[in-house]
Amino acid sequence: MAEVRFNKVRKQYGSSVIVDDVDIEFPSGSLTVLVGPSGCGKSTSLRMLAGLEEVTSGEITIDGRVVNALEPKDRDVAMVFQNYALYPHLSVLENIAFPLRATKTPRADALHRAQGVADSLGLGALTGRKPKDLSGGQQQRVAIGRAIIRQPSVFLFDEPLSNLDAKLRVETRFELMQIQRRLGITAVYVTHDQEEAMTMSDRMVVMENGRVAQTGPPAEIYARPNSVFVATFVGSPKMNVLGGSVLDQVFHSKGGAIISTAGIASREAVTFGVRPDDLQVSPAASGGGTVVLVELLGPRAILHIDAGSDRLTSVVDADRLGELGQGATVDLRVRVHAEHLFDPTSGFRLDA
Repeated sequence: MAEVRFNKVRKQYGSSVIVDDVDIEFPSGSLTVLVGPSGCGKSTSLRMLAGLEEVTSGEITIDGRVVNALEPKDRDVAMVFQNYALYPHLSVLENIAFPLRATKTPRADALHRAQGVADSLGLGALTGRKPKDLSGGQQQRVAIGRAIIRQPSVFLFDEPLSNLDAKLRVETRFELMQIQRRLGITAVYVTHDQEEAMTMSDRMVVMENGRVAQTGPPAEIYARPNSVFVATFVGSPKMNVLGGSVLDQVFHSKGGAIISTAGIASREAVTFGVRPDDLQVSPAASGGGTVVLVELLGPRAILHIDAGSDRLTSVVDADRLGELGQGATVDLRVRVHAEHLFDPTSGFRLDA
């Protein structure tokens, strides 16, 4: 296990700044996920840690040792890529054993250790097959096995599940989490999928435009996002965010939505946020909105509501659709203490 740190790390190509003086701590034994939209600098950060990109300024340390000038092979990290990068002419066993063979480990010893890794990944019966004879999930496990056999200090994962279908992504995600926790090796995982980040990580690092927008446990970031960007990026369906004012504990949006609250002080200008799970709706003869679309998700449903020129979403139990179906007129209320208030100019949380 190893602690990893970024100290004022910057990556610049000409006048374009890709990673902007980033400070990040990756605790020993943790699974930290870098998440953010395309172009936010997360993959570049991972590649700098791996030694595949040079650092423009700042320091990257692994267990207190500055690794900026070290070659990738000397950093004691193992990386799993999106495209697996398996050798097509080698068997599963030989692919897993390859890192040991590259360090001149005797063939018999390398294959024996590779068999043990294959067995632990559920690949024991497939060791004689070539990559073309495997499913996407099996190929991904071979790539993980090849990383594990090196017994590195740090695992690096660059969107490793992007090529898998939805069902296989969930299964492989679970396997990755189990493997990382069993081995206790520090892991850094990059994804643009916030749901994947929420379910997998011990800690999330949300990135925006080359900077760290927020760092913390997933539950904390979900419950108390520190900016409008984080609030709308983390969570599905995304948070309802509206500009307007609060008067007598009622929020009035610029677009005409009227939402009852509890215990909020009056404000002339505020950016108001409420997650769909916390936006409560009730039938009304002449309410604040109209249900225009219903998405049924088994026991729950997502209501799309027009309120003035605003479009809001609310998540309700499906057994309420008899009174809250398409065309229903509804009143809107926020669950107690579930509103989020942001500065309308800076976008940052007001009660942070």
